[in-house]
This record gives sequence, structure tokens and C-alpha cells, in this order.
Amino acid sequence: MKRPARVRALFALAVIAASVFIAVTVPVRLGLDLRGGTQIVLETRSTETVKADGAATDRTLEVLRGRVDALGVAEPSIVRSGDNRIIVELPGVQDPRKAADVLGRTAQLSVHSVLGAATATDKAKEGERLLPDEQTGGQLRLADAALTGQDVKDAEALFDQQSGAGWHVTVDFEDDKGWAKLTGEAACHPAGDPQRRVAIVLDNKIISSPQVDPSVACGAGITGGSTQITGSFTSDEAKELALLVKGGALPVPVETVEQRTVGPTLGAEAIEASAWAAVVGTALTALFIIVVYRLMGVLATLALLCYGLISYAGLAALGATLTLPGLAGFVLAIGMAVDANVLVFERAREEYGARNRPSSRSALTAGFKGAFSAIADSNVTTLIAAALLFVLASGPVKGFGVTLGIGVLASVISALVITRVLAEFAVARRWVHRRPKMTGLASIGRVRTYLTRRDPQLMRHPRRWLAVSAVVLVVAGSGIAVRGLNFGVEFTGGRLIEYSTTNTVDPDHAREALSDAGFPQAVVQSSGDNRLTVRTEELTNAQAVAVAEAIDEAGGGAEKVRDELIGPSLGDELRRNALIALGLALGAQLLYLAFRFRWMFGTGAVSALAHDVVILTGIFAWLGKPIDGVFLAALLTVIGYSVNDSVVVFDRIRELWRKDSKAPLAQVTNRAILQTVPRTVNTGIGVIFILAALALLGGDSLTDFALALLIGMLVGTYSSVLTASPLAIQLDAYGSGRKGGRGRGRGGSGRAKSGAGDRPDRTRTAARTR
Repeated sequence: MKRPARVRALFALAVIAASVFIAVTVPVRLGLDLRGGTQIVLETRSTETVKADGAATDRTLEVLRGRVDALGVAEPSIVRSGDNRIIVELPGVQDPRKAADVLGRTAQLSVHSVLGAATATDKAKEGERLLPDEQTGGQLRLADAALTGQDVKDAEALFDQQSGAGWHVTVDFEDDKGWAKLTGEAACHPAGDPQRRVAIVLDNKIISSPQVDPSVACGAGITGGSTQITGSFTSDEAKELALLVKGGALPVPVETVEQRTVGPTLGAEAIEASAWAAVVGTALTALFIIVVYRLMGVLATLALLCYGLISYAGLAALGATLTLPGLAGFVLAIGMAVDANVLVFERAREEYGARNRPSSRSALTAGFKGAFSAIADSNVTTLIAAALLFVLASGPVKGFGVTLGIGVLASVISALVITRVLAEFAVARRWVHRRPKMTGLASIGRVRTYLTRRDPQLMRHPRRWLAVSAVVLVVAGSGIAVRGLNFGVEFTGGRLIEYSTTNTVDPDHAREALSDAGFPQAVVQSSGDNRLTVRTEELTNAQAVAVAEAIDEAGGGAEKVRDELIGPSLGDELRRNALIALGLALGAQLLYLAFRFRWMFGTGAVSALAHDVVILTGIFAWLGKPIDGVFLAALLTVIGYSVNDSVVVFDRIRELWRKDSKAPLAQVTNRAILQTVPRTVNTGIGVIFILAALALLGGDSLTDFALALLIGMLVGTYSSVLTASPLAIQLDAYGSGRKGGRGRGRGGSGRAKSGAGDRPDRTRTAARTR
């Protein structure tokens, strides 16, 4: 075994061993829909200056969302109930009392000049505050606040290992001048004078009043806008303080009025059905790959099992929360991870047939080499999107970014390392060498044989395909204007009704009863002994009566305990951040594709992606399907799938154009599409098996999810071939002054002028050394 192969084998063993250890020792946290969690009901209180109305409660909710994210709780549910209540549901929280305490603290931070010491009999003058000195136990007279929590830029708990001073909290202020002025005035007093100190007050208590260092000159102050809060902090105390300071002050005080454990929003039957769908779909996909690629298919299946193990271990190691849409996306990713293996095997088949390779071993090596750039580019674009969603978004969109990023990295390791180690070991065996057909690489396959014989000219009239895409886009998109979007409770809010039932009711039975009564989208949770909580869209009086009757019949009698209007769990800020993150992700992908390929290819890929989003959303509008968190997860998955498809086609165009730089782009594109169709078909069939299993066996909870993904996959496959590619041809034609992309490849004489992102010489060099 050569050294590179030995290194790959050792790396694969190390990754698998680490994944097994993590999977066995670290459990994955389950979300509210799979496991349930802790429910905390907070009530906002009015103050002398602020009324606890709906607007103040909404502002408080957004601050609380930041605190929940800082607590490390992924995929929480936070909604406004009525005008002054907030319901927080935290999956997998170990210490609900501590969570309630952190969420409910007002955390009013302020920084003051110290005017001097005071006695117990002194009274505060106008514009002053008297607070206990945390150092001496006496009293300090403080001036009005010079800085407040709104001036805080960041706060972090750190441990000072060099000095051994223990834990402290570093606070960075937005206004550098404000902190410098405050410390500069204090530095004008002699050392030891209380007026040389600066007091940091949290919740009307001095938590630190450090003396300005003697090295600081009078009037100069401490520049940089940063300070340290020191004290006898434990690790937990320092982290909690940093969280409160960074999270900011609540607009109004809140009080915890209720705290209890709630059941999952999905029942045991739905979870069991989804698990069966995952098993059946994965088994069918594996069987298909084995039938098509034989021995290589068996090895790819083993690598895919390793992919699942690595992904699971990654989720566990990062403490990610797994919800049902995330689980379904995870299963779907197994089907999509087949794509990298299919790319390699199809390239190996090409090499074996077209170049008459003497052995499966050399064809396989050439296949990995030829497919590397397509795999790398498609995964880099997906990682860019995942990183931006994680950094800029929050809530379920942030969680999706984590799952997506882990899946991409696991897929790369599975296809380029584990599959390669197994495949190279297998084809090096003598008994395999003697039977090349057994490898599945010695024949080009039926699809490629058919296309080679027929040689259809798909790109002869690229504008026709664009016209078809435009018609479909208008028809589907008009559904948004005609029917409107049926936003789910997560986006619009609705109604929350809690019932106390005579008999214990299984939530699954209650869901079925509500579905039969005409409320299939109602969310049902157990919320204590003989109690059920129903969340649904806004109801008329007649609909509310129908819901009550359904629960009454299911529970052998029911009494309404609570009936309140609730706000959206996916609030305005969360949606705005998600849209910003998505927009930046698309822009970053466009720049990357323009750099790696040409500007017209990047524009074509992103345009096709927007085309897919509008069509999928429009079809759901025509069907009256809900636009909810599950649809959002499906939409994000479709976006990643569409970009990957386009990159594969563009990578082949780049390769063929490099070999024949004077060929018309339409002709090169046609050849590239025909050469990548076998990969598209085989990958698509593998994904369809997963989606069919989810749709047929996953129950009502996954039907819309599977439908959205199936529509998105079909539309994405079409657009990457017959929308993105024709659009790139037209853009190239317009850019070089040619008509329809049918002139010479890069201009009438020589090369066409390229955009700022186009680097033809660099592209050819990179492709040649790939």
C-alpha cells in the first residue's frame, strides 16, 4: 500500500473510531417535537415609566430569545400569549429553575463615577445614588449613570491562567470615548481616594468598583472601551454574569408565573412511523446503488453507513438539538450523500470505456481525480450557505445551518476518504482484477448507452427552454398572488387553548380527533395530569366550539382552563435575520461560482435557485398547504440541492471547454449535460426512494415535508439542466455580442470579454493541475 493510501486508511479509521466513541458516550438532544421539555410562563410587569403592553412584551421576547440562545438551548419555542405573557419551551433543559432565574432577571447594568464614601445616616442628593460598597461593606455615593447596558458591545467570561486571579468578565463598550472620559475623570484623584474608583452596578447592586490604575493619566483615561469585572467568581457565576450583561436589559420586569414539563408536539406513533420511513428509504436507496454499481455499490453503502455515524457523532459533539424536520433532513442527506459516490463511479465508467483503461484500479483512480473538483465546488458552496445561516440566523434556521454543515463535512469524508479506501483495497485484489464486470465500472450503463446512440441536441434552441421555465414560473408564482400564502401558526400566531380532561388522553388520539374535525395542523401537547394544550390558527367562535367538542369526546369530558391569543414563534426579527442570512448566502455563492467558473455560470445557478424557490412556494400556495417551519426546512434543503446540481453540470462544461476552447458554448453545454445525465438520474432515483418512504410511511407530520422536497428535487433537477445552462449560454452570447450562443466559443476571433469575476487563464491552470 502506497503512503497516500495508508494515510487515508489511518485517517478513516481514526474518524470512525472517534465517531463510535462519541456516539456511544454522548447522547443527542432531542427537540420539543420528539421529546418534550420544560415550559416556563413569564408575565411582564408595568413600571412607572413603561406599560407592559403587547409592544413591550414583544421587545422583551426578543431579548429573551437572545438569552435562550446564549444558554445553549437550540430549537426553543418562544411565543407571546395574550398581551403580557410569554411562553418559553426549552427542549432537554437540565436545570429548569436556573433557566427560569436567568430568563426572568431584569439585568439593569450601569456604570457610574464614585463621588465619595457615605455614612449610614447620609441621604442621597438629587442626581446621586447610595449603594453598599462591595469591598468595605460601607456606602458609596454614585453619580448618575454614565454608561448603561445599551452601551455594551460584548461581554465574555474568561479565566486568567497567568496571574491565577481566577474568573473575570470582560466588558466591551460601544462608545470608546465614553469609557475614556469616565476613567480619565477618576484618574484625576489620588490613589486610595474613593473618587478614583468606577462603580459597575447590576440590578441596583455594585458588583465591581475597581480603582483606576496609577499609570492612567488625568484626563487621558483608558482607551479601547474595554474593562474587566473581577471578583470571587466561580465559572458558572462568571458565565451567567456575562450572559446577562451581553443579553441586555429587559424592557420591562418579568415574573415567572408557571413552570412545568410538557410532552412532545408529535406523538409516539408519528415518531415510530418516521423511524420506519427512514429505515425503509435508506434500505431501498442502498439496494438501488448495489444493483447499479455492484461491488462498488456495496462499498458505497458501507461508506454511507459510516456517513450516518459521523453525522450523528458530529451532532452529539456540538450539542445540536435534533427535531423531526432535522431528522428527516438527516435521512434525506443520506440519499443526497450518494451523489458524491455516483459522481466518482460514473467518471470511472467513462474512463474505463472512453480511454480503454487496462484495469478497474486505474479507472477508479482517474474517477476520483476527475470528480474531485465537482465534489469540492458543490460542497464549498453549501458550506458557505451553512456558515452564514449559522452566524446570522437564529432559531430553527440556525439549527438547520448546523445540521447542514455537519452533513456536508461528513459527506466529503465518506465519499473521498472512506469510499476510496474501501474501493482501492477491493480493486487491488487479484480475484476482483480478473472479474472487472463485478466492480460495476466496466460498463457505461444503459442511460449513457442510450444517450450516446441518440445524441439529442438539447441546447440547439436554449431560448425555448427559458420560455418553458418562464411559463412554469408565471403559472406557479401566480398562485402566490391569487391564492396567497397559508402561513402556519409559527409565522402568524393564533390561539392557545388548554383543557382539563376527565380521562387521560393520548395526544395521538387527540390529534386524530382534531384532524377529523377539520384541524389537521393543530399542535397538541400533554401539559400535566389529564391536561392537553392545543395550538392552532385563529379560530371563529364556531371553530372554537368544534375544537372543544373534539377534545370533550376524546377525553370523556373536558373543561377549558385557558384560552389566549398567542404570537408567532418565528417572530419578525427571526424572519428578518433568516432572510438577511439567506440573501448573503446567495450572494456569497454567486461570487464563489463567478470566481471558480465564470460570472454567467454563477448568475445562471443563482437564478435557477430563485426559480426553484418561487415555483415550490407557488405550488404550495395553489394547493393551500401551510407555510410553516417544516416547509422552511424543506425549502432550505431544496436550495442546497439545486446549487449542487448546477455545479456538477458547470464543472463538466469547464472541463470540456478547456479541452476545446473554440467550440460554441451551446455545443459544449450539450455534451456536458449528456455526460452528467447518468449521475443525475441515479442520484435522483436514490433521493426519490427516501422521499417516497417519508411520504407514504412517515404519517401526516411528514407528508407536506416529503411533498415539498419531492417537488423541489424535480424542479431543481430540471432547472439546473434546462434553466441555469440555457441562461448561461444566453448571457455569454449577450456579453460577447453573438446571437443565441451559436458563434465561436469565446468570441468571433479570440476570447469574449469576461466579467470582473472571470479569470480564464487561472481557470484553465486550476483545471489542468486538478
